[in-house]
Amino acid sequence: MSTETSNPETTPTFRPIPYPARRSFGKWFATTGWRHLIGVALCVYSAFPLLYVLSASLNPNGTLLSSNGFFSTIGFQSFIDLFQNEQRPYGAWFANTLIIGLTTAAASVFLGALAAYSFSRMRFTGRRVGLVSLLIVQIFPQLLAVVAIFILLTSLGDVFPALGTDNQIALIMVYLGGALGVNTYLMYGFFNTIPVEIDEAAKIDGAGHARIFFTMILRLVSPILAVVGLLTFISSTSDFVLASVVLVSPENQTLAVGLYSYVSEEFTSNWSVFAAGAVLAAIPVMALFLFLQKYIVGGLTAGAGK
Repeated sequence: MSTETSNPETTPTFRPIPYPARRSFGKWFATTGWRHLIGVALCVYSAFPLLYVLSASLNPNGTLLSSNGFFSTIGFQSFIDLFQNEQRPYGAWFANTLIIGLTTAAASVFLGALAAYSFSRMRFTGRRVGLVSLLIVQIFPQLLAVVAIFILLTSLGDVFPALGTDNQIALIMVYLGGALGVNTYLMYGFFNTIPVEIDEAAKIDGAGHARIFFTMILRLVSPILAVVGLLTFISSTSDFVLASVVLVSPENQTLAVGLYSYVSEEFTSNWSVFAAGAVLAAIPVMALFLFLQKYIVGGLTAGAGK
């Protein structure tokens, strides 16, 4: 029976891995600490207005903020008064805002996608001039055309009452005309990222432009559709100038116009009810953002993996 002797020169030795030396506070702050400080500051800066409005909505005294600080007095009377005022129908304002916002967003996305597909995939006379014209038109703000829009709607109302002032359909048409240019130009850049070979392969199989657009392209450009729909919904629901010019009757007004009546009078301003209405008005925008977030994030991650 033979015994084997181990050679100390070939026997592996196991040494513990040394832990990295603890960095000083100055080095940690110089590398990553200042980023945490900026992040906390931005969170506080973003949350302060939200807490301010929420605290004012729960304050039954009718002021923006009591002298004792945030949430010193909590009550839901402002929310109750918001729906019990017959002269200021908040429920009708809320419904009108949803109808106008959702209709404008859906129509703007559909029309913008059609125009963007035409500019991106088709070659026709005046294509480049049309793109440049869309870009130039967006330089001028829509606020400059308020007087012209009012005169135009007043004249159209004599012929087509549905397109006259104090009508929600007329306001939707105004929003579509103002947002179609920028949405088309925004979608046009995203449509160009889709390979043309997909269209050519579908055309070999006998598919036309309509089938390619509705069955293939719309699925591939869903992220930009979600972004355009969300931005259009936010801009249409928060608009005040055009809505106040077009809509006159209280039952036809939107939230932005109707809530202004709570604070527009000099001696009867009720900031608590105004804040309560603003809190409830933010719910549709937040819900739509949470619903479309998965499409936006999914599109960004899919694009990063290509």
